Amino acid sequence: MARAFTYDSSFAGGESRSRREAFERLDRLSRLLDTAIAVPGTNIRFGIDGIIGLVPGIGDTVTTLLAAYIVHQAWRIGVPRTLLLRMIANVALDGLVGAVPVAGDVFDVLWRGNRRNVRLLREHLAREGVISGRMARE
Repeated sequence: MARAFTYDSSFAGGESRSRREAFERLDRLSRLLDTAIAVPGTNIRFGIDGIIGLVPGIGDTVTTLLAAYIVHQAWRIGVPRTLLLRMIANVALDGLVGAVPVAGDVFDVLWRGNRRNVRLLREHLAREGVISGRMARE
């Protein structure tokens, strides 16, 4: 028997602390995926998404699944459907263009889809008062 597709209300109706902690975990994950490594002497940053994506065949699948995890957690936190759709569009674009050899890898480094999605989540949580104004600007 199929289960209904609903989000975990323990986040949405629960303490803002658990939502803030979930956000902080997603923020750390997105940094690891998109901006953890700096190219010395430049302003270029990339993360393990760019490295894993170089693996032919499964690399882009793995990074798309990691990006989808961020969206899934945003859904569990209880973000509005319109925000989820924007986040899904970012993941889809990243996954499709990222699958193109070489050009897709360059796109991954420049696009930073995971950071974009976490920024959208940050802005939403700041409007709800779950995170402070300082966290919203980072």
